[in-house]
Amino acid sequence: MSTQETNVINENEFVTEEDALIQLKKGYENAETILKDEDKLEELFQRLEEKLKEIPAVGTSLAHVATIGSMVKSYVSKEYDKIPIGTIVAAISALVYVISPIDLIPDFIPFAGLIDDAMVITACLKLIDSDITEYIKWRKENGKELFPSDEELIQED
Repeated sequence: MSTQETNVINENEFVTEEDALIQLKKGYENAETILKDEDKLEELFQRLEEKLKEIPAVGTSLAHVATIGSMVKSYVSKEYDKIPIGTIVAAISALVYVISPIDLIPDFIPFAGLIDDAMVITACLKLIDSDITEYIKWRKENGKELFPSDEELIQED
């Protein structure tokens, strides 16, 4: 099912990789706006922190949300700036999608509501793979605490 036909997929339908990529790219313009506004960026991180408390601790791509958020924070604070702007825009777009309660599969649907979030994070990770891997390596080399899922991303490289 194409997201161009409908904005919401019910819990009995499958979210495709193409659907996830379309949703990720739809958020690019909003992500660029957020990146330029310190208050909006801070609100994004606050909402993301709340969302992470709701996500069950499972071995899915959602475990990588914290790493993606950390990369964006490090970029914005100029602590780590060896990242193309396109990577940051894709990362912010994915994070905004994750915190949005109404998306392809609304988050209020138990478990199923997280499937599309995971698919968008997976699509994002595929686009930013080498950049997120380099960021994690930089964190490790600089004695920064790694997130539990970081080793998995480094090993995929």
